[in-house]
Amino acid sequence: MASLLDNLARPSAVVLQLSVVLGVVFVLLKAAQFYQKRKKLNKALEAFPGPPKHWLYGHNHLVRRELGSVRSLLWANEYPYAFLRWFGPVLPSLVIHHPEYAKSRDQSLEKLTAPLLFDSPGEGLLILEGAKWYQHRKLITPAFHYDVLKSYVTLMSDSVKVMLDKWEKKIAERKSVELFQDVSLMTLDSIMKCAFSYNANCQTESNSDSYIRAVYDLSYLLSNRMQNFSYKDVFYNLTSQGRKFQDACKLAHAHTDKVIKERKMLLSNEKGHDKIQKKKHLDFLDILLCTKDENGVGLSDEDLRAEVDTFMFAGHDTTASGISWLLYCLSLHPEYQQQCREEVRGILGNRDSIEWEDLGKMNYTTMCIKESLRLFPPVPVVSRRLHKPITFPDGRSLPVGLNIFAIHRNRDVWEDSEVYDPLRFSPENSAQRHTHAFLPFSAGSRNCIGQQFAMNELKVALALTLLRFELYPDPTKPPTLIPQIILRSSSGVHVRLKKIH
Repeated sequence: MASLLDNLARPSAVVLQLSVVLGVVFVLLKAAQFYQKRKKLNKALEAFPGPPKHWLYGHNHLVRRELGSVRSLLWANEYPYAFLRWFGPVLPSLVIHHPEYAKSRDQSLEKLTAPLLFDSPGEGLLILEGAKWYQHRKLITPAFHYDVLKSYVTLMSDSVKVMLDKWEKKIAERKSVELFQDVSLMTLDSIMKCAFSYNANCQTESNSDSYIRAVYDLSYLLSNRMQNFSYKDVFYNLTSQGRKFQDACKLAHAHTDKVIKERKMLLSNEKGHDKIQKKKHLDFLDILLCTKDENGVGLSDEDLRAEVDTFMFAGHDTTASGISWLLYCLSLHPEYQQQCREEVRGILGNRDSIEWEDLGKMNYTTMCIKESLRLFPPVPVVSRRLHKPITFPDGRSLPVGLNIFAIHRNRDVWEDSEVYDPLRFSPENSAQRHTHAFLPFSAGSRNCIGQQFAMNELKVALALTLLRFELYPDPTKPPTLIPQIILRSSSGVHVRLKKIH
């Protein structure tokens, strides 16, 4: 009996031993592949010097909070064209700050990527890739046609006027106004109307509904996580902030799912379909629901939710940053502020409302907006991953898979780059400038699909503000830049307002 058991056990033992050997060989082969790949990458990286790094933290400990923006710009001055930035000992990336490098980058991109974020509010256009990205981009493009954007101008104006009414009350009580919080509520109010015809009254009601709070929580948590990444972040979902992030995602998704379900039910019957088609303002969701590809296929419910949420998260905070810094810049330069005001008055006459046709006439105002975006880009750094090898104009090369960060506030092509000068964007000067010197909305096939929406809102907000207020700086509360996903100030963005009678 014992002999029989020994005979049965022997093949099992052999199989087990063979499995162990094969497992070890597999691990060794993978290790060898990783070593060779790493060796090749390190060889390529030797051509790109960078600041000294810590053996464990890389450069993470040098770019926290306020010092991050300053250090990046100092490194850009020290290392021409590009420099290496390490997220720990094994996660290198290349930071580029020259237009020729930016132009080359746009020819070898895979997708927008935030390599240190393991979660995101949705798999929307920003982080999709390949055929699915192309399909979504094609289906979403009609939502940003000028005929659609035209109808949003009134919605934007209404939201801006609510904010200005709040400011009239505030300036009677205090010396200055903190812009970013109020402007962010205004852009959120505006984009809610444009995205799915949702009137939240978030600007006037202090206890906003749960969806508004979820959007705010997600914006803050994403920015905070990028800023404070560390190795313990692998366990982010187990932390209190991680759980809060997951809860906010679920709440935001549930709200969007509910709106999509209700809208699809309305579209499912002829009367409801006609009602939507006759709406004065077709919103973002209306258009996405009605858009089909050449095979008659539209976006799935999950894809619809991802794109609506992406529009919400990518749209309101970035535009709020742009408007806040624009008003701050003009508070420092009363002569440019007055020229913009006179241009707006000349266009509108006695009207206090803005129409679509007015926006294209704001030439000097547009120059001031662009100069503000150059100095204070709402998204100061864009990250992309290479999907094919790249060789830059100076002969240096990089392999597939490396992340590239582009600093949009480059100093390589701007004389007196820290000086606010709208004439940089006159037609004559713009024609002579490198095509990739000014990239507030990125460039190439993956440029910002909502850039015209953002520019329209910037014009509307600035024009209506200048008609009602004169802007002055508050020297007691200067801004302090912090390197988050969206360009912010840790001390807020403060200006003094004087009502124009």
